[in-house]
This record gives sequence, structure tokens and C-alpha cells, in this order.
Amino acid sequence: MTTNLNLRALSEAGVSIWLDDLSRQRISSGNLAQLISEQAVVGVTSNPTIFANALSNAADYDEKVRELAARGAGVDQVVRELTTADVRDAADIFRNVYESTGGVDGRVSLEVDPRLAHDTERTVAEALDLWKTVDRPNLMVKIPATVEGLPAITRVLAEGVSVNVTLIFSVQRYRDVMDAFLAGLEQARANGHDISRISSVASFFVSRVDTEIDKRLDGIAGGEKLRGKAAIANARLAYAAYQEVFSTERWKALEAAGAKPQRPLWASTGVKDPSYSDTRYVDELVAPNTVNTMPEATLQATADHANIRGDLVSGTAAASQQVLDELVAVGIDLDDVFAVLEREGVEKFEKSWSQLLQTVGEQLAQAR
Repeated sequence: MTTNLNLRALSEAGVSIWLDDLSRQRISSGNLAQLISEQAVVGVTSNPTIFANALSNAADYDEKVRELAARGAGVDQVVRELTTADVRDAADIFRNVYESTGGVDGRVSLEVDPRLAHDTERTVAEALDLWKTVDRPNLMVKIPATVEGLPAITRVLAEGVSVNVTLIFSVQRYRDVMDAFLAGLEQARANGHDISRISSVASFFVSRVDTEIDKRLDGIAGGEKLRGKAAIANARLAYAAYQEVFSTERWKALEAAGAKPQRPLWASTGVKDPSYSDTRYVDELVAPNTVNTMPEATLQATADHANIRGDLVSGTAAASQQVLDELVAVGIDLDDVFAVLEREGVEKFEKSWSQLLQTVGEQLAQAR
């Protein structure tokens, strides 16, 4: 177990530390296993950008690409084989964590093709296919929280599949996600699934909110004092919504049947503005029963100099709402902010997926 005091303090405060990165190199070098044993890492998330970066290091995947090329595999098939192999192997590395935490942690997330973000039917089909292909109980399939993604989340959970809901920016959309989760568990139970084995997290994005709002505050009278306040306030309001929904009678009925709550996961916790502390989205969002998925730079910064002071989230809803009210008062259109962030989030992952396909296409051509 880790000897690092900051990471231990974070874990003891109820925050599960997940790494926001995955590659063949991390798996084969033993780095992933080392992070579990020495850095309190208890899960991994991936996304199209992470895989695009991983596969750009062609040497790690050369042998597998040559083998697939010899079998006549196309680009999409090769991408599927390489990414699911990495996730499967990572899931095996985390299997002991999964079992020792009763399935709460030890999770590895794999995203559906981002080009399907606005297609409910194909998202469902892809999610179920990924679940079968990886064939590990500690997989989480990532589905974006677009309007079209919400019914897909319910339907995939109803089939007994664990889901990481991604690209959540607003508290209202987060409420929609929690409703989709509860509906999914209710249907899963009706379908005869053991709902105690279904796990879910709701990935609420943090740093991108400050990046977008700070940009809009430039030049606004009085805007300077609100810089860097929006993201943490927004996330704290999301946690208040979580506490509210998971104390309802609807939830208690599922909990009595063995269900685990859908935990809030703080995503996009790498700090983008160098004028801010590089651990601010860790330090300020400590709360019980949450996950913080960190890029390695944030993980190492947290280990080195985080200021973990216990739960700084519970009971902050009124103050957090006041921050958002002040932003609206100076002319920030929050609905537009969240719409822009969702659109750009989907577009970013689509672009990364295109880069991934191009990289693999070039590797295939070379192998042939």
C-alpha cells in the first residue's frame, strides 16, 4: 500500500484515485501495477485522445499490427483489437482491487466510438459489443451524457452492463444522468440481473468549465474577482444534487436490493491555467464516495504537495450557488457555456478518433 501521506489522506477521505491514462507501455513495463502498489491508484479511465496518444508510439503495437495486417484486418478492426486488448489487460491488473473493494473500485473504462455520441441505437449496440469483447467484470463502458446518450445509458445498464457516463458539464444534465441511472437499475432488476454487480460513475468535468468562463470574464467589469471560481462551485453543486438524489425513497428501494450508488467522478482535473495551483481540483473537491481521475502529472503533483484538508464539499451548496448567480449577474450565459463545452468535448474526441484511425492506417500500410 502507498506510503505517500497525501494520497493516503485523499483515499481515507473517501476519494478513489483513478489514473486518467492507459497505454500498452504502462501495462508491459509494470508501471500500472506499481501505481496500484505505491500511489493508491485504484482504477483507470481512457478516452479517444488517450488512445490516440498511446498508439502514436507505434513500437509498442508493432507486433500486433503486423499480425492483424497478415490476417487482412481493416483499420476499424485493428483499432478495436488494440484498444480492447489494452483494457482487458489493465482490467486483469486491477482484478485484485476490484475483488477486495467488492466491485466498487478496480474499474477500467473504455469509451464507445465518439462518432456515435448523437445516435442512441448505435451507442447501445456498440456498448454491449464492447462489454462482450472485453469480457471482464470490472470493465466500465463510457457513454457521453448527450441528449441521445441518456436513453442509451438506461438501456445499457438494464442489460447488466456497468457504465461510466462522461462529458457532464451542468448540474441539470447531471440530474438527467442520475435519473437515467436509476431507471436503468430498475429495469435491470426487472430483467433479473443481480444489480449488486452493476457499477456506475458520473464523470463531471471540472477544469474546462473554468477555462471557458474565465475566457468570457476577460474585459467584464468586476469579472476578475470571479475568475477560477466557477468550476469548483459547479462541481460542489453537483455533489449536493448527488446527496439529494441518493437519499430519496426511489434510491433506497434499489439500495435495499443491493444496488451501489452512482458515484460522482471529477474528470478534467488537470489544471489548464498556470496561475492556479496544479492540485486545486483535487484539494477543493474532497468529498466522501467520489472518484478523482487524474492525469499522471496531477497525480504526482498531488503526491508531492497537495493540501488535503478533508471534506470541503458537503454543506457548500448555498455558497456555490451564489458564485453561479454572480456569474449570471455579470453577463455570463451558463446554459451557453455548458452547451459549448459539450459540443467541443464531443468534437475533440471525434478528432482524436480520426487521428487514431489515421495512425493505425499508416501502421497497417507499413506492416503490409
